[in-house]
Amino acid sequence: MKIEAKDSMNRLFDIPYHQLEHFPNPKMFSTKINGEWIPISTKDFLQSVNEYSRALVGFGIKPNDKVAIVSSNRFEWNMMDLAILQIGAIVIPVYPNIATKDYLYIFNDAQIKLCFCGNEELFTKINSIKNEIPSLEKIVCFDEAEKVEHFSNLLTFNLEVDQKTVEELKVNVRNLDLATIIYTSGTTGNPKGVMLSHNNLISNVLGCVERIPADHNSRVLTFLPACHVYERMLHYLYMYLGCAIYFAESMDTIGDNVREVKPHVFTAVPRLLEKIFEKIMAKGDVLTGIKRKLFFWSVKLAEEYDFKGKSAWYNFKLKIARKLIFSKWQEALGGHTTAVASGSAALQPRLARIFLAAGIPILEGYGLTETSPVVSVNCFKKGIKIGTVGTLLNNVKVKFGADGEILVKGPNVMMGYYNLPEKTAEEINSEGWFHTGDIGEMVEEKFLKITDRKKEIFKTSGGKFIIPQAMENKFKESRFIEQIMVIGENEKFPAAMIVPNFNFIKEWSTRKKLNIETLSNEELYKNELVIKRIELAVEKLNANYGNWEQIKKVSLLPKEFTIDGGELTPTLKLKRKIIMEKYKIVVDYIYHEDSAKE
Repeated sequence: MKIEAKDSMNRLFDIPYHQLEHFPNPKMFSTKINGEWIPISTKDFLQSVNEYSRALVGFGIKPNDKVAIVSSNRFEWNMMDLAILQIGAIVIPVYPNIATKDYLYIFNDAQIKLCFCGNEELFTKINSIKNEIPSLEKIVCFDEAEKVEHFSNLLTFNLEVDQKTVEELKVNVRNLDLATIIYTSGTTGNPKGVMLSHNNLISNVLGCVERIPADHNSRVLTFLPACHVYERMLHYLYMYLGCAIYFAESMDTIGDNVREVKPHVFTAVPRLLEKIFEKIMAKGDVLTGIKRKLFFWSVKLAEEYDFKGKSAWYNFKLKIARKLIFSKWQEALGGHTTAVASGSAALQPRLARIFLAAGIPILEGYGLTETSPVVSVNCFKKGIKIGTVGTLLNNVKVKFGADGEILVKGPNVMMGYYNLPEKTAEEINSEGWFHTGDIGEMVEEKFLKITDRKKEIFKTSGGKFIIPQAMENKFKESRFIEQIMVIGENEKFPAAMIVPNFNFIKEWSTRKKLNIETLSNEELYKNELVIKRIELAVEKLNANYGNWEQIKKVSLLPKEFTIDGGELTPTLKLKRKIIMEKYKIVVDYIYHEDSAKE
């Protein structure tokens, strides 16, 4: 079948045709199978997209029907996304690691008609509740397994449908039509379905073209979930630019995959960058003699970095550090990195400074699901300001409410919340300004700076405001602290629950000859030496804050906050309410009686 290339860019499914016309790529998507990277070309990819569009029509999927995709990243995800969109149906991307009750709510709220699952486990999980979802007619699976129906079986439905039918359906899809409903991973209550049109996402793709240093010669590595709007929009952007997209095997293999693919661009969230930095510093810890001194001299030098430049003497020293030390960091990331796009949560300014000094360009941006998602981003063409989330996209406007809340207006702002007109009216005013729930300000009249989540700011019983996220990022500068959550709403003083950096503590113990490195994590977090050393770290960092803000008491936790444990969202942000409930005993202990530290 001949595939027609089209230059128009009105609908999301026009993007791969644009690639075929301008940058046909023999490695549009690459997947590692049995140790080998297996590519699919633009032409073959679109061939499959159209085959499945015909199959969906044959099965009975009509315009505006809802189809769910529940899977980890793989080219089949993107293939089905576009196959669904070009017949006018609505894509419902769903995280593969949410609770059964959330699947039940989302599927019934959206009235899902057909579901694509990534593997047998997900198929079994959703099949177990199928009888409670009246609209759900069929579940199919991308993986092959004995007890599941493989998605290729759908191709039997396309025998009676010709491509002309698909082309007619494509013509009827408009730029302003609903394309997808993305259910946000809320920390309380049921998820909200964010309705995004083709125009919402395309406006963001086109708005980001000049912000990303990539083109049709670039390799990109993807591992953040495609069901999240951040990575999904970037997939569309990569396709538009003609990049070769490689799927990381898992979060555990990212290091190996980076070294194999040698990507020019990849995306990250702050928690991942923290992990990368921890591994780098761990390698520095085992060095001895002059190598160790050079390593930590370079890190200290990087902490003073300013993108706008320093003295000639500083730049000379940085040149030495880059040649002797930071070049090895660059090699560990493949040696070709032109950008690491960081989003989802606030990045520690210290980390941004160090990575930029090392020649690893961390470009921090800001956005929400409701804004498709990018509002602003640091980039080389428009300028970089450490500690901010960069300049606004050209097609996006921002103003601030009386309380400092960031309001956003532009073609990227969502259509509204699905089945929640009253909630939509609360968040988008009559003039089209979306209330983000984030507090911020402009720096130098061009760079947007986020100070905190409006909903996360709290008051102590003394009426003093505490901004937890900014404090948490500062306290994580201590290598003894892996994770931290600042608490104290309506209490007399701020406190913190801290997950120690157990790996670093064991290395520190060995170096200081404390003889506690053989203890388990369960033993270490109760150890007096560890408790006192973390309290000392907190005491030093408290000097950055007024007396009312300072952490007066800490309690250590034995286990890291994780997605599987329910404490983190899929993009690794703290689920504060859930953590407070899970560790209620700890919180009660902290505030159980008056303390001399008040």
